[in-house]
Amino acid sequence: MSVIEHLEALRRALIISLIAWGVTTIAAIFISGHVITFLITRAGIGHAIYLQPGGGVILQLKVALYIGIVLAAPVIIQQVWWFVSPGLHQHERRFVLPLVVATIVFFALGVGVAMFALPLYIHVLGSLAPADVTYLPDITELVTFVLIMVIGFGLVFELPVVLFVLGMLRIINTRWLYKRRPYWFLALGILANFLTPGVDPLTPMIMFVPLYLFFEGTALLLKLLGR
Repeated sequence: MSVIEHLEALRRALIISLIAWGVTTIAAIFISGHVITFLITRAGIGHAIYLQPGGGVILQLKVALYIGIVLAAPVIIQQVWWFVSPGLHQHERRFVLPLVVATIVFFALGVGVAMFALPLYIHVLGSLAPADVTYLPDITELVTFVLIMVIGFGLVFELPVVLFVLGMLRIINTRWLYKRRPYWFLALGILANFLTPGVDPLTPMIMFVPLYLFFEGTALLLKLLGR
């Protein structure tokens, strides 16, 4: 493809992604209030406040934008893979659709784990505060905090997709992964402890077990594919 053709393909992908985001955001406006209530309940804080006269309305629009991104993610991910597919060999393009599905599934798993860990985060962070300090939950800050969690967990759970793509591009291989398995084990353990704080040693296993299984499963898949 020429530079002009690449730019036209990029423009098409951006337009489709923005349209999908706009449509899902408009639809999300009608459920944003329920989502805010769910987050307050899930975080276990009982009640939250906002500090500006129009804060409630602005918050619902902000949440609708976030929900719109999540709902439009399948279309956006599909467009990203569609844009990069011309750079792949013919035998590699057969993996595009499975990779689109895998990217969506693993991101959704990350979001699910983030929601599961949310009350744990709130409890642990609250327990670290001084005894004479009272937490008054600002709903805007809470939503921002949850957004960071969701994006962080979603990206971390893309580990198998990233490893598989690097393997198919021959940047890494199965031998390289197996040779450095102890380092991966240690790194994933540290990452799990950082992402799932808790007072017991079992809580980080919520994150570590799936991540390590992702690593081993991806390494085995690359080995079966001769990479």
